[in-house]
Amino acid sequence: MTGKPDSPPDGPLSNSARGARAWQRMLSGRRLDLLDPSPDDIEIEDIAHGLSRVARWNGQTVGEHAFSVAQHALLVEEIAVNLNRELNRRWRLAALLHDAPEYVIGDLISPFKAAIGIDYKAFERRLQQAIHRRFGLPPSLPDRIAALIKSADRVAAYYEATQLAGFTPTEANRYFGVPRGVPAALNDRLEALDPIPVARAQAQFLARYQDLAAA
Repeated sequence: MTGKPDSPPDGPLSNSARGARAWQRMLSGRRLDLLDPSPDDIEIEDIAHGLSRVARWNGQTVGEHAFSVAQHALLVEEIAVNLNRELNRRWRLAALLHDAPEYVIGDLISPFKAAIGIDYKAFERRLQQAIHRRFGLPPSLPDRIAALIKSADRVAAYYEATQLAGFTPTEANRYFGVPRGVPAALNDRLEALDPIPVARAQAQFLARYQDLAAA
């Protein structure tokens, strides 16, 4: 539940806590200030829990289960590695965490992000930078890595749109571009996307994080 906590957390109050506050209490017990996020209040278990319960495409996808942001994140990391086989562990972790802020702010579709009256991208970027610091990544990624992850994200979006969200290939081409550089074996899997249950998405996301963190 987002909102004002019953009592302030231990330690000095931040500037945002003295005025407007937007605290999110996590199941880990952490309280994350969304306006002034601290890396110390970010836990991978909270991220996995939240992302596995956030639906891509506002839930407008086929299948028994929603296609979660956690499953999308796993897909983007896999695509990024296929687009660049020399991608090291650090940047694979960045790909896995590319949508991590959505564990508390949700997955707004792009048209709505453009329409809302706040600087949503700055808000999202501040939280992403705190997440990066928490997991040993630079606050801002090198341009080439950011571009690679963006390309992988668009490839994932194309296949999600056409296989799950009811887009025609023409529509998907217009908004996400024609997928390029995707190996045939991966292309076959992307053309058979199947949303998985929440618990499995959460477990797979955590397992992939642990693999990358241990490498």
